[in-house]
Amino acid sequence: MARRHGVDPAEVKEVAGGVANRGFVLGENLFLRVCRPGFEPDLLKETHVVPAARAAGVLTPAMVEYDATHHLIDAPYAVMERIHGTEPTTLPAALAEQLAHLHQLHRAPHLGGLGLVGLGEEGWGDPWRTVEELGERGYVDVGTAGWLSGWFTRLAERIDRSRPKVLIHGDVAAHNLLAGPDGDLRALIDWGDAAWAPRAMEFAKLPLAQVAVLLPDYLRRAQPPESEEELAAGVVWFHLSWAIAKLSAAPWPGQRHWTAPTASRLLSILHFFTTTPPAPWSGLT
Repeated sequence: MARRHGVDPAEVKEVAGGVANRGFVLGENLFLRVCRPGFEPDLLKETHVVPAARAAGVLTPAMVEYDATHHLIDAPYAVMERIHGTEPTTLPAALAEQLAHLHQLHRAPHLGGLGLVGLGEEGWGDPWRTVEELGERGYVDVGTAGWLSGWFTRLAERIDRSRPKVLIHGDVAAHNLLAGPDGDLRALIDWGDAAWAPRAMEFAKLPLAQVAVLLPDYLRRAQPPESEEELAAGVVWFHLSWAIAKLSAAPWPGQRHWTAPTASRLLSILHFFTTTPPAPWSGLT
């Protein structure tokens, strides 16, 4: 593979991590991703999504080559432009602008070839049913189940669920961001979870405290416009519904993402609302 792209084989180095793909540095300018079994559709999806995101002005590495023939490597692979950067320790200021660029891509016939599917008829799921099932299985008592169902009902009253779906990255978290030495955002990477979905879902992988900081700048740039209260209600909806859905999951130790432990997201929501968040968040309980 190195010789194919004019790189000294001594400059090939594997990068640790990667659930869907094994990653290899190919010299200074290229990065190789070799698909792990079961994730082939995600890598194929990226070949459609990455060009569309770049055309919308999103900072993401260009796709140089994609091959699913198994002739050279016994797995689909993609060679990407290599962006030099590291995982940021704080939220990059330019992230709001980048997401606003991406979400300008609405689900429409001319974008039908992106290899994406919508997330259900509406994309919002049915958290009331999840609460009911948790009660039936003994994870929550009747009073708590009623309180949770009421919370979702109050959030639903603030959300226009008929809004058009937008193209979301689907896994906006620190491990999928590359930043420079001064913390400036250089790239948003790994598009395997991209989907047509409500824009509020895009903010479900960031802690609510970070979303509260990010949202005002994002909304100044977002098209079509949306109120901060409506979008914040949608964000809380996804955080809460995903948190309770994971209550009955088996523990998943050894993962670096903050949402991996079964109770982390729910406790993060609790922590956020006990820190006296500003409006409109303070009115969303």
